[in-house]
Amino acid sequence: MANEDYVLDGLAIIFFAGWLFLWFLHLLAIFYGKWRLHRRAPPMVAENGVPGVSILKPLVGVDSNLFSNLETFFNMNYSKYELLFCIHEESDPSLMLVKSLMQKYPHIEAQYFIGGKQVGVNPKVNNMMPAYQAAKYELIMVSDSGLRMKEDTLTDMVNTMTENVGLVHQMPFTCDRKTFPSTLEKVYFGTAFARIYLVSDLLRINCTTGMSFISRKHVIEEAGGMQEFGEYLSEDFFMAKAVIDRGWRVKISSEPAWQNSGVCSIASFQNRVLRWAKLRIAMHPLIIFFEPMSESVVMGVAASLAIMRLFGWSFLVCYLVHMLNWFLLDYILLKIVQNGPLPFGKFDYIIAWLMRELSVIPIFTQALLDPTIKWRTGAELRLRWGGKAVEAQTKK
Repeated sequence: MANEDYVLDGLAIIFFAGWLFLWFLHLLAIFYGKWRLHRRAPPMVAENGVPGVSILKPLVGVDSNLFSNLETFFNMNYSKYELLFCIHEESDPSLMLVKSLMQKYPHIEAQYFIGGKQVGVNPKVNNMMPAYQAAKYELIMVSDSGLRMKEDTLTDMVNTMTENVGLVHQMPFTCDRKTFPSTLEKVYFGTAFARIYLVSDLLRINCTTGMSFISRKHVIEEAGGMQEFGEYLSEDFFMAKAVIDRGWRVKISSEPAWQNSGVCSIASFQNRVLRWAKLRIAMHPLIIFFEPMSESVVMGVAASLAIMRLFGWSFLVCYLVHMLNWFLLDYILLKIVQNGPLPFGKFDYIIAWLMRELSVIPIFTQALLDPTIKWRTGAELRLRWGGKAVEAQTKK
């Protein structure tokens, strides 16, 4: 019996310490977010002019916001960049929009590439290869189709690319929209996602997403070129890893990546979260234990049991206080990331926050049971440990 008590006390101390550590991460994200985000980019001053940037825009299909999203890239306050549109196939309807914008803004250097080049199983890398090979500037930017660009964001990202920095990425967030699914997205990206993203950047942990980033082309070439990452679905993470392995820093810019996809539903949002969970599990198997324990619902149960064991306090009271404080700190962080009034009320926040927190474990469990990912192009890929992928139908 005494041995059992020692084991239970030991577990209680471990979970209690882990719980305190998570509160420390909450506060760290809040203070770092307040210091790092939304700093207006000063005008660039360079002896030989501003560095040129080649912007790769992979496109598959269209949605109601694609034209306006793409148009923001033609109106950036930056004097030296080229737009390289990567069209999946000749019949893709996005080609018509690209041609229309190129005619509307003939003074902006832009061209399109159709069909891609097969270098691996990653459809996005395949789609970008011709544009990557044709890029004429040292700085290469990859930017997803669903993003809007503020006029000074490119300047901010290039300013962040200091002498010791090899890759600059943006923390994903969302534009203001009026539907509940968009509220759910904003709450997720401004709370749980922002917390781990900001803390990871502060502690120099690789957390890069391929939604929007700039890298030095010569560093990517030293790693084998973009084609070297065609065997991974999380090519963004492994590109950043290659940059870090060669002694360069990886940093976030002060301006978030403003997602503005025309397709916004609860199902599409949960599918994205599910896909990212599958990628994280494949790359870092230890996440199978640590990620659920970092969530409010699971850690709340573990910490409340630990506190009840160590101090004799009420489980229910501890759990309710835990959830309330988590809820409030998430709201503070969301306001910091938003940098302005939220487009929804507190009741909508409560519902979206609860829905996100309660859906974590079911989504994570589904990710564990099915490592298959279906791409927008129709390709079905199966993840292997370490992050590599193979076509699902080739598995025997």
